[in-house]
Amino acid sequence: MATQTAAERRARARSAYDAFLAACPSRQLLDRLSDKWVVLVLCALGGDGPGGDGEPISLRYSELSRLIAGVSQKMLTQTLRSLERDGMLTRTVTPTVPVTVDYRLTDLGLSLHRTTRELRAWAQDNMDAVHAGRSRYDTNG
Repeated sequence: MATQTAAERRARARSAYDAFLAACPSRQLLDRLSDKWVVLVLCALGGDGPGGDGEPISLRYSELSRLIAGVSQKMLTQTLRSLERDGMLTRTVTPTVPVTVDYRLTDLGLSLHRTTRELRAWAQDNMDAVHAGRSRYDTNG
């Protein structure tokens, strides 16, 4: 058997991920990324909130909570922790009174933000068509 370089081993390992296989670890990541709160947190930190210009920003927990209507404290905390664990955002604690905690996207998070921004825009732009499709389906049952 031929000796492989480190780059060849990494390429081979990458090609081994196949989300169509039940045991593939990328399924867990896809499951997390398909969560609405993940999409909205990534969009908020990407500067896509009301009045945002699409440039990545740092936000405090309370700012994220106000910006993302309807998210519970528990879900926001879980979402932020999972994104931090996955390397999508950083959490910076500043020892003030009270303690200040800021969240910011990492380069990995920024690369995903581009996709979530498009997904969010698509959902907003096509909601009328989805409503019409649902209405047709419900009528024709």
